[in-house]
Amino acid sequence: MAIDPRKLRPSELCRLLNSTPLGEVINERQLYRHRTRAGFRIGDGRQIDLFRYVAWLVQVRHTPRPEPDGDPYEKLKERARARNAAIALAGRDIGELPEVVDPDRKQRAALNFRAFCESYFPQTFHLAWSPDHLKVISKIEQAVLQGGLFAMAMPRGSGKTTICECACIWSVLYGHREFVSLIGSDEGHAADMLDSIKMELDGNELLLEDFPEVVFPIQSLDGIANRCSGQLYKGERTHISWTAKEIVLPTIEGSPASAAIIKVAGITGRIRGMKYKRADGRSVRPSLVVLDDPQTDESARSLSQCATRESILAGAVLGLAGPGKKIAGVMPCTVIRPGDMADNILNRDKHPEWNGERTKMVYSFPTNERLWARYAEIRAESLRAERGLADATEFYGQQREEMDAGAVIAWEERFNHDEISAIQHAMNLKLQDEAAFFAEYQNEPLPETDAEDDELTAEQIAAKVNRQQRGVIPIGGNHLTMFVDVQANLLFFVVAAWEDDFTGYVVDYGTFPDQKRPYFTLRDARLTLATATKASGLEGTIYAGLDKFTGDYLGREWRRDDGAMLRIERCLIDANWGSSTDVVYQFCRQSAHAGIVMPSHGRFVGASSQPFSEYKRKPGDRIGHNWRVPNVRGKRTVRHVVYDTNFWKSFVHARLAVAMGDRGCLSLFGDGAAQHRLLAEHLTAEYRVKTEGRGRTVDEWKMRPERGDNHWFDCLVGCAVAASMQGAVLLGTSEIVSPKRERVSFAQLQRRRRG
Repeated sequence: MAIDPRKLRPSELCRLLNSTPLGEVINERQLYRHRTRAGFRIGDGRQIDLFRYVAWLVQVRHTPRPEPDGDPYEKLKERARARNAAIALAGRDIGELPEVVDPDRKQRAALNFRAFCESYFPQTFHLAWSPDHLKVISKIEQAVLQGGLFAMAMPRGSGKTTICECACIWSVLYGHREFVSLIGSDEGHAADMLDSIKMELDGNELLLEDFPEVVFPIQSLDGIANRCSGQLYKGERTHISWTAKEIVLPTIEGSPASAAIIKVAGITGRIRGMKYKRADGRSVRPSLVVLDDPQTDESARSLSQCATRESILAGAVLGLAGPGKKIAGVMPCTVIRPGDMADNILNRDKHPEWNGERTKMVYSFPTNERLWARYAEIRAESLRAERGLADATEFYGQQREEMDAGAVIAWEERFNHDEISAIQHAMNLKLQDEAAFFAEYQNEPLPETDAEDDELTAEQIAAKVNRQQRGVIPIGGNHLTMFVDVQANLLFFVVAAWEDDFTGYVVDYGTFPDQKRPYFTLRDARLTLATATKASGLEGTIYAGLDKFTGDYLGREWRRDDGAMLRIERCLIDANWGSSTDVVYQFCRQSAHAGIVMPSHGRFVGASSQPFSEYKRKPGDRIGHNWRVPNVRGKRTVRHVVYDTNFWKSFVHARLAVAMGDRGCLSLFGDGAAQHRLLAEHLTAEYRVKTEGRGRTVDEWKMRPERGDNHWFDCLVGCAVAASMQGAVLLGTSEIVSPKRERVSFAQLQRRRRG
């Protein structure tokens, strides 16, 4: 018997329902209220398809089933089973999809991204567009529909992230892109964007009206992701996914968005190999990537991190589409400092493929500086008196025509409720923090100023190359020294050649084991001492690593330009780290190169500390220029060197500042600055602070909070100390030489006294 419940009269439908295992009393008024909706909420809060449920009941009632024997309890269990089975089946199936409310509106926005934003997100984009907004919207539309890459820097708060979120929704709803990858500065940042997209798909009524094939199944989940695996449409699974890291839109026959994917990742996370296996067995890879502010404040101030993210962008991100396919990309970003990742990507000379576009809040500042200076005074006084901006706004309102003269603002509608115009809003931001304003709102960060005029930048150090091959000593070098900085997972080292006048050349540097990549940090080291040595325990891995590494480097001959072969004369090994001190001493005592290796201890000698020059020499001590080798007895019977780290760090930086060709210059091997970017970052990881105390002024070196590693800086300093131990002397200075005592006889002493 085939009965269509939609054709039954309300009274007949009510009678049928009230005689079934539903067990609910339903009157005609309730039925009319729910008849236009597929969902009907039952007593325990679950929502079912009323008409599908009735159709199933009709089928069940007319299907012969063995009646349980006269046991009333068995009959009760059978009715409960039938009721639960009916509710479960009806609850999983979403029923018929609602009709599209406005097909014309939907069609208008199909190829017009601006119309899509205005039609379906009126509360988000309630202000008039600026010319910059329209330019960016056009570029995004072009990237989605035709492909290509587009990077845009917009002022903070201009809505660039929101526009990109809407671009993701637009591209999948209309089937322009079947797999969108959201990439942020980290995975948490990208997940926040995904949450915003989820909120629109789950709560935007305008999208529900025109895209029921996508939004209705999503809203049928009622925010419960566990229902995804069992959701049905016309008896077929929708294969919808709704997790913290991905959205898979429902598989609906005839829907352009069927099985479209939006997935998130952090730029430094697992990006390579991103793909999704669809229900039909076809594997799809990302065809659109959206990178929202892919750098952080910390990474923007790190040359190596900027370079790492650029290389990830060029390799892993742009290769997401797979071999033989091009990916479309949109990157909203903010320039934080000159030369950071965003600044480089937006530079069309360096990265023309990204079609970088910089927009600003102010294209021309007001010309009446006198009135704005007075405005700044009134604003400051008003804020100090806790009156807000009222006084300053009143002053601006009275002089507005004169104060606005010459100003060209990007977005006229952008100002706060206590301000009169967008020009006033921009000037308030500039007065609040000028450096932040030019970086965050103008995308033209001010040049960074150093604490000292002679302090070198990483770019200057990296560019100081002498065009020698790696591992080859220039003809003037006659002292070869090495320093090893010991860490739990890695050994950092630098090899340097020196002339007698302290002209220096960095011949080689790196880590053991070699990381086989140009940019890395100690924290993210992939190959470690433990994996390279197969030893157990911290001390065991350090000892085995030192033995293996020094056996190679100290036993090697290094070629000089004139054909002469040199060996490393002195190798200092850092023994300052408490966990490695004993094992370093043990290694230096037992090493096959015991005559070359020596433990070293850098000491912080501040302005208030006793300088090395005032050290009282003891018998057996060896004294040098701000270093000494004390005569030791007792437990550690290995001689070691102690040196003033503050002095030698200033000394090394002074050598790096000397012009190429001059005496005392320190230079790097190679012919390009790019290969030394990570080394240069290590060498600038600290800054000097001039401090006075005990009648003298000294440089005290401190770590920059935004920088990570400084290990190669310590290594280069140690190489300079080792060169001083081998006899290198800077012109104008001299080693501290103890005066020789003249032996005088008693007769000579008497003659001197008499005459």
